[in-house]
Amino acid sequence: MKYRTRVVDALLDGMLTELPAVAIEGAKGVGKTATASRRARTVLTLSDPRARSSVAANYDLITQVPAPVLIDEWQLEPSVWERVRAAVDQDPLAGARFLLAGSAGVSSDVRLHSGAGRIVRLLLRPMALSERGLDTGSSISLAALHSGHASIEGACPLDLPDYVDEILRSGLPGIRDLSDANRGRQLDGYITRIIEHDMPDNGMTVRRPAALRAWMRAYAAATASTASYTTILDAATATQPDKPARATIDLYREHLTRLFILDPLESWAPTFAPLKNLVGAPKHHLVDPALAARLVGVGKQGLLQGDGQQVPPTTSTWLGALFESLAVQSVRVYAEAFGAHVGHLRTKRGEHEVDIIVETPDTRATALEVKLADTVRDRDVRHLTWLRDRLGDRLMDAVVLYTGPYAYRRPDGVAVVPLALLGP
Repeated sequence: MKYRTRVVDALLDGMLTELPAVAIEGAKGVGKTATASRRARTVLTLSDPRARSSVAANYDLITQVPAPVLIDEWQLEPSVWERVRAAVDQDPLAGARFLLAGSAGVSSDVRLHSGAGRIVRLLLRPMALSERGLDTGSSISLAALHSGHASIEGACPLDLPDYVDEILRSGLPGIRDLSDANRGRQLDGYITRIIEHDMPDNGMTVRRPAALRAWMRAYAAATASTASYTTILDAATATQPDKPARATIDLYREHLTRLFILDPLESWAPTFAPLKNLVGAPKHHLVDPALAARLVGVGKQGLLQGDGQQVPPTTSTWLGALFESLAVQSVRVYAEAFGAHVGHLRTKRGEHEVDIIVETPDTRATALEVKLADTVRDRDVRHLTWLRDRLGDRLMDAVVLYTGPYAYRRPDGVAVVPLALLGP
């Protein structure tokens, strides 16, 4: 499979010019090994029993092979982390020496040094829309929007069915180019592997696989919502008198987060700004909206017809939630490239809500609303203008991401951008 250039490539290359060790983290199948191995002279794959036993018998091996050395699935031998940290301490100016790739965080009962100052973490997510090889013409840069100097113009050939295709095709490189039937089989296998292999391999015994699958299905149905975990559990067990214990569900959630399968969008609260009564709950997202669609079991025609029961039930369509998740997935990739944090904003009574807030450490912010519509009306920008009135010059731009064909700036200053035209 031909390697597709990723936004993270330039970021990683820049890091490796000065940093001796970088840990690339992310869910299985996002492309960590392919991205890291292009920069390594030696690859030690710890999922291979031969390499793992060699490393376990002699942790110094990682310092004796030609560098840079990629240690893939390093979390299978957590002591590797400490050996890398010690090697960096011994020679902190030796240049790029170690790449660590892992598809799971270390269990909470394993005590490791944070690696702060020695090992820098980098999260790799599924491919953003701009990385997928779509013929969309020129792009509008999120970084330029955040600088306050973006040129808002251009046309996008994608329409609503095309966006549905992208939701269902997935951003996982090894899955998206398969036929519809085989893609479905791969996504089913991916979910089964999580439940039957990845969870147990990472310290979580799943005694009731059907209950975990039902909970994952309910979580998927809560995509882009702030539904409480009690609401999600109730939805997962609506026909079952014997519900799993809340402690068990909390462990499921903890382990799925460590495996990077759950990727919630945290709430945002501005520093030094007069915004009060904000909801602190995250918005729920799986690592890829294709997994959410597969778990719930709604295909292209069903999504276009408005099928898909949300948790909790709302008046909007579930396709709208998946489209928002697709937008969040892409924005997170672009924001990482310039060191920005991504969150969402919602007031406690729901009077105001902004789907995506991008903020850099200098407290500058860009606000983005996601609309499953091909036209944008005044009511669609009211939360953006409300936020602009409160943040003033700190809000660098306000943007609506939609399914329509044209990029333009409204008379009120809000930018309207087709989602597929947004880039890093």
